[in-house]
Amino acid sequence: MARYKHIDTSPRFLAVDLQRQLLPGTFEYALNYLLEHKLDLAFLDAKFNNDLTGATAYPPAMLLKVILFAYSQGIVSSRGIERACCEHITFIALSGDTRPHFSTFANFVTTLGDSISRLFAQVLFICDKQGLIGREMFAIDGVKLPSNASKGKSGTRADFKRQADKLEMAARAMLARHREEDQRTVEPDLRAREIQRINRLQADAEQMRQWLTDYPEDRKGSTGKPRKSNRTDNESAKMATSKGVIQGYTGVAAVDAKHQIIVEAQAHGTGSEQELLIPVVEALQQTMAEDTLITADAGYHSEANLKQLDEMEVDALIADNKMRSRDERFAEQDKYKALPDPLHDKGGKLFCLVQNIEKLAHHGYGQ
Repeated sequence: MARYKHIDTSPRFLAVDLQRQLLPGTFEYALNYLLEHKLDLAFLDAKFNNDLTGATAYPPAMLLKVILFAYSQGIVSSRGIERACCEHITFIALSGDTRPHFSTFANFVTTLGDSISRLFAQVLFICDKQGLIGREMFAIDGVKLPSNASKGKSGTRADFKRQADKLEMAARAMLARHREEDQRTVEPDLRAREIQRINRLQADAEQMRQWLTDYPEDRKGSTGKPRKSNRTDNESAKMATSKGVIQGYTGVAAVDAKHQIIVEAQAHGTGSEQELLIPVVEALQQTMAEDTLITADAGYHSEANLKQLDEMEVDALIADNKMRSRDERFAEQDKYKALPDPLHDKGGKLFCLVQNIEKLAHHGYGQ
């Protein structure tokens, strides 16, 4: 029988050159090179006020490198990123073995705000300089994404007023019952639970009244009718998907045909794709050439959109809802009923930033 050397993968102490762990031609190498040498992150310095006093801060470039690489590996939680910085050699190399706490990553992502748009624009500029954007055709499509908000907290102002009235009535009824029970001998733990429930009902009603004060008007849809608001995330919307109803956003991206570089990405709190075509085309105006062709599927087709595109003098190919029934190439389309998961990770500009940097790495940028 053949004999082989034993391969020992147990933990050990090794002398490692962290810089050499980022191999040329890989995504992490391009990411590290771009953030260290090409992207201007000076606008992030305004977040700190420790020039003369206070503790030193983690460099934003390092945090951004680690977070973007984590996203490319499917790690989207701050605790998962912290663990990777302690255990994974590529994360250790990108972070310089500093091992930031998960709260540092969480705070950084939370406070990025609109800064990500500036970073996205800088990466897009570099992609253009490398000749990765052809401008012959931009394809527009979208996906419905769940938000971190409860569907149960959606409704119109009238719905919320009725709910607040019911909560206050329930709280008053329980208070009256509580006073009656106080005249009798009741176990202390039951009384404590009763008081806790009353307090919760009153707090919910008060929170709802405060929300109604903060938002005096209903959200309006494209037709002018009231659109349901959400008390957790008022910019999101309740929308139907093939997997059921979700509370979330419709994410829309425009992709260049030459190397699939994402040139525009937006997220809107509406389930109607027809409303989103013109905002994306308007955002593309500075990127488009005179002969750039816009393509989109039937979800973006409407008479109003076609008229608007004609007025903007934009060439576009947009399928209508009856296209498949007329085209003989789709005669056997019923065989393909399985639908892709509409909730897969296809997010906004931060995710698009990762994809564009991956394209740069694939084309050998930074070597």
